[in-house]
Amino acid sequence: MASRQLPQAAVFTLGAAAGACAASALAWAISRKAALHDGQGADRSREVGKPDADPKSQSSGSAAPEDRPADAPESCPGVSSESAGKSASCAGCPNQALCASGEAKQKDPAVVDVMHRMARVKRKILVLSGKGGVGKSTVSAQLSFGFAARSMDTGLLDVDICGPSVPRMLGLSGQDVHNSSEGWEPIYLDEHLAVMSIGFMLPNQDDAIIWRGPRKNGLIKQFLTDVNWGDLEVLIVDTPPGTSDEHLSIVTYLGDSKVDGAIIVTTPQEVSLMDVRKEINFCRKVNLPVLGVVENMSGYACPKCGQEERVFAPSTGGAVAMCEQMQVPFLGSIPLDARVAAAGDQGISLAQQQKDAPIAKCIEKVIDRILKETDKEKGKA
Repeated sequence: MASRQLPQAAVFTLGAAAGACAASALAWAISRKAALHDGQGADRSREVGKPDADPKSQSSGSAAPEDRPADAPESCPGVSSESAGKSASCAGCPNQALCASGEAKQKDPAVVDVMHRMARVKRKILVLSGKGGVGKSTVSAQLSFGFAARSMDTGLLDVDICGPSVPRMLGLSGQDVHNSSEGWEPIYLDEHLAVMSIGFMLPNQDDAIIWRGPRKNGLIKQFLTDVNWGDLEVLIVDTPPGTSDEHLSIVTYLGDSKVDGAIIVTTPQEVSLMDVRKEINFCRKVNLPVLGVVENMSGYACPKCGQEERVFAPSTGGAVAMCEQMQVPFLGSIPLDARVAAAGDQGISLAQQQKDAPIAKCIEKVIDRILKETDKEKGKA
């Protein structure tokens, strides 16, 4: 395994600069396709999927956030700038030596390793959410069950490092990861569904994972470079909520692997939708296509009569209106149903509970639309 990774000093540096190299490389990899020049860029393209220029950054000569390491000052010129590590604003920055040497601009060789590993995966889909608690992992798990039920070889990768719930939701708690000559072997639920999560590596499921960004980054890299997925029809990547270290890592390492896009999970109320808009803008900044939005908990479905009641009132029109506003596809809605919670706790699919239940049909419709969107994206390519 060691032969697949860079030496520690080349990746993170030593001591206090442990995360500098990784953060700088991640920021560079998702930066604008053309370098930002001081006082210029006002006419930068505003196409969907292309990063937009920040007028405040341009007026002050500082870099856009995605071109600036997380621990750099606001006046940072950006790792892709010719003045990186050399300008007066770089004085005292922990990344100054890396930027001045040009090392921060170098693409992590792991990106190529990931590309080779992912070459046998037909569809690569990230599941994101702007807000926690919207049911993102539940949706990821049920989508995985659904794809596998169609005899599609499916992988589910859980990169929610601090809150891994996938093992429980797939009924795989207590399983152990094993090494082979091909790398880490995922845990197989059946012949069509393989799963990988840090939850399989914890000696105690109640242990808290208290890690800083560089260590999370290292594990995500290992998941992508060392897990032997084999041939897959679809790989679903369940991410934590927000737009932080894990998201930057996964997007960067998959940068050359032709990711199909992201599915964003939300609930109907505006307090969730406001963060989904940020998530969509994040995807556009890092050139990650948005396959669509799933509205979870869209209403309560009565188990006796099937009538739906809008528990979380969509005060601003819900996900449908938001998708029209943001010009992204709406993939479907999933109502509140006690069977969803029961399926997650028991680690089974909704179809396994009751194949003809309305909630199971909702999942099937979402899968149909995902396949339609991914095939559309592949047609464009």
